[in-house]
Amino acid sequence: MKKIIALLLAVLMTVCMLSACANTSPETNPSTEETKGQANTPDPSKTPDPSETPTEKEKVTLKVWADQGELELTEKLCNEFAAAHPEKEYTFEYGAVGAVDGKSRYLEDPAAAADVFLFADDQLVDLVKADALYEVTRNTDAIIAANTPGSIGAASYEGTLYGYPMTSDNGYFLYYDKSVFTEEDLATLDGILAAANAAGKQVHMDISNGWYLASFFLGNGCTLTIEDGKQVIDFNNANGLAAAEAIRAFCNDPAFVTGDDSVLAGGIGDMIACGVSGTWMAAAIQEKLGDNYGCCKLPTFTCDGKQVQMGSFLGCKIYGVNSQTAYPVDAMELAEYLTSEAAQIERYKVLNYGPSNVNALADETIASNLALQALSAQSEFAISQMVLGGFWTPAEAFGAELEAHSTADLQAMLDQFVTQALAG
Repeated sequence: MKKIIALLLAVLMTVCMLSACANTSPETNPSTEETKGQANTPDPSKTPDPSETPTEKEKVTLKVWADQGELELTEKLCNEFAAAHPEKEYTFEYGAVGAVDGKSRYLEDPAAAADVFLFADDQLVDLVKADALYEVTRNTDAIIAANTPGSIGAASYEGTLYGYPMTSDNGYFLYYDKSVFTEEDLATLDGILAAANAAGKQVHMDISNGWYLASFFLGNGCTLTIEDGKQVIDFNNANGLAAAEAIRAFCNDPAFVTGDDSVLAGGIGDMIACGVSGTWMAAAIQEKLGDNYGCCKLPTFTCDGKQVQMGSFLGCKIYGVNSQTAYPVDAMELAEYLTSEAAQIERYKVLNYGPSNVNALADETIASNLALQALSAQSEFAISQMVLGGFWTPAEAFGAELEAHSTADLQAMLDQFVTQALAG
């Protein structure tokens, strides 16, 4: 009897188990195929887990140096840059270090120097030699295309771009009285002198200032640069001698007059019909000339029977990226933003700085600035001022002798000039 009861219980249990299996629905026991690809799909009806937070933004701290008078605008531009890159959290630290002191302050402690800092173009070679500057490797072609050739040359060394031009306004060109000259006259120094003599007027240029004197030598293919911390100058070669002969002829012309900027400012519109200077003289000269105010690039001059374009120096403020920065990509992007077309236009409006950016120069407001347009036209023939202190005194002495109508042997004078410049 016990065996029969046990058998009946076993049969009942089996029937119950089969019944349970038969009543299981796909919703409560989905197959593997039905759930494939659904395991990681979130259910929008469920409340998110508070522990699941968004990925934290990368934090970037950049130190920026600029001149004291530029800091307010620089801070504004940096904040705009940060707003344009919301994917990162930027913190900026500022220091009042202008372009004049950029190199010296950097070299004091490169590791503590700014990630992005200003320097004058004549400091570029020393900074490159000190391995201070990050080579411009982002958007290089676009940056070169966006700026004037002269400013790109000033920011480059041996064909490599090491900086971002911010300004291009420390150079010289020709101011002139429109009532005296035609456009044809202004093309050549011979034409300028002829028109001035016909009008009983004078042509001003401070030949005893080496900054202006060099324009004849540079125009005729001479070299004035710095290599390995030493001055390189070949003004006493055949090209230099031909340039010196042209300078002597200019100084001996009846229309020639020399003197510093005060002579030009005082005489233009009266006895002086035109003169060579920079943008810092624009307001004073425009006030004197009124409707006859004109500006243009420097003329060509006769050299060995040919017409040769006068060269010049062009000074630029340049942003560089510290080679020791912890954030090279961010630093390069910031430097590019600080020197962009929009930034340069705003800098002109706020600080009256002359742009290096080609499109900025074409901006309606800036295009009306005749001095900046003349400087831009001359920049094609300009070089960065790679001059050591030993150049200036012998250059002044050489120019002063020619202004005084010296008849001394030019080759001997040039040899002495170069020897002293190299020894200084």
